[in-house]
Amino acid sequence: MLTLERFEEASKIVKEVTLETKLMYSDFLSEQTGNKVYLKPENMQFTGAYKVRGSYYKISTLSEEEREKGLITASAGNHAQGVAYAAKCFGVKSTIVMPTTTPLIKVNRTKGYGAEVILYGDVYDESCQKAYELAEEHGYTFIHPFDDLAVATGQGTIAMEIFKELPLVEYILVPVGGGGLAAGVSVLAKLLNPKIKVIGVEPAGANCMQASLEAGKIVTLPGVSTIADGTAVKTPGEKIFPYIRENLDDIITVEDDELIVTFLDMVENHKIVVENSGLLAVAALRHLPVENKRVVSILSGGNMDVITMSSVVQQGLIFRDRIFTVSVLLPDKPGELCKIANTIATELGNVIKLEHNQFVSTNRNAAVELRITMEAFGTEHKKKIMAALEQKGYQPKPVQTSL
Repeated sequence: MLTLERFEEASKIVKEVTLETKLMYSDFLSEQTGNKVYLKPENMQFTGAYKVRGSYYKISTLSEEEREKGLITASAGNHAQGVAYAAKCFGVKSTIVMPTTTPLIKVNRTKGYGAEVILYGDVYDESCQKAYELAEEHGYTFIHPFDDLAVATGQGTIAMEIFKELPLVEYILVPVGGGGLAAGVSVLAKLLNPKIKVIGVEPAGANCMQASLEAGKIVTLPGVSTIADGTAVKTPGEKIFPYIRENLDDIITVEDDELIVTFLDMVENHKIVVENSGLLAVAALRHLPVENKRVVSILSGGNMDVITMSSVVQQGLIFRDRIFTVSVLLPDKPGELCKIANTIATELGNVIKLEHNQFVSTNRNAAVELRITMEAFGTEHKKKIMAALEQKGYQPKPVQTSL
């Protein structure tokens, strides 16, 4: 299935449902990493992710009878929208089983494309088992989100577009969940240039592909824990695994904390929203042990609900010392709060929350606790504010920030 002829065919077919996502050169990331970094913004697709490529191509290969039975799949969100949208284009029914933890925006958009949505299980693997059961019960045609060679072929069309724009690309970084995208991209990239390096990127809390490659066989993780919900997979695809093993050059794992600060970087420096799984290939740039190479990071999706976005922004500001909280002890008498506020204001800090605890000591005249949450420009500015408070005789102690 994964031949140059099939990739060329798929590249023509997916153009019917995809938007043009031209490479974006990133001055910021290039300066940060020492490489020439380009971004492939698949988060800008109509469905908010690359998944529509594989879904549409797969459905185009089905017989009329297979389509008329109705389609079913399991997905944490982006494949769900891809199948729902593609099914709508072909005028057939679709049923999507999604984990109960799926962000609301993905659930609502999937329904918006006309699909019937069933929420089941805590992770993708549990949803997938349910979808298989329903397919057996009702005779639906199952569209696997990653362990399908036609789906992987559709996803691999991304590599064709990368090479057309940047023929001398040397590295491609690709997010890995179950492995469909990585299989398609790595196989086609090697067909077009055997010397290219294709690096997969997984969340550290869901590194099923890394574990499988190290073991030399499919490994099922006992559990997954990551904010990158789109790549929270316990078992990689069996059919696509041999292609991954042959064509993927390495796997990099990324911690959730790295994704949080990377989200801030993308919003502040590129003005685009990328979901946590889509950020994997950007966060991994700092782990790439090369310099002055032409590198493309695939931004696989941008479907992030507002609540998750708010949480990630807050945590990112805390990690970057843009928001922090300190505790100080001071006498319970008039004017003390003004002294603290003036000291912070002089250093251009901005107070956003105060918590006054009069019961930290039995002797209120001796000491009460004041917790101050404030904004700063970053770590160096935070240190200046802390030093100013110490010079005024206070002993500020950092405490966990909660907004």
